[in-house]
Amino acid sequence: MAEQSPAQKLIGDFAPKLVQLTDDVLFGDVWEREVLSPRDRSLVTVTTLAALYRTEQLGSHLRRALDNGLTKDELVEAITHLAFYAGWPSAMSAITQLKDIVENQATGTE
Repeated sequence: MAEQSPAQKLIGDFAPKLVQLTDDVLFGDVWEREVLSPRDRSLVTVTTLAALYRTEQLGSHLRRALDNGLTKDELVEAITHLAFYAGWPSAMSAITQLKDIVENQATGTE
């Protein structure tokens, strides 16, 4: 049996159609389009989630951004930049999530 996607693990039994759309359309089509690299898509996604204070989804996308080649320093800079446009609380929330993720990855606890 194939490994379940993150969406399947989270809500597969509860909202199967939303999982299908997430897996097939969002990550299967939109994220795979060639005009923007996965790295660029991650930067756009992280900054949008941070700016809109969508903290529940932000952590997984910060991890994905690091996996897609963005560095900690690039993410810190992007979040610092958006503080002036999206608001200090949004940036502080995003930066503390990033700090926790980076520290946990460094210690192997994530």
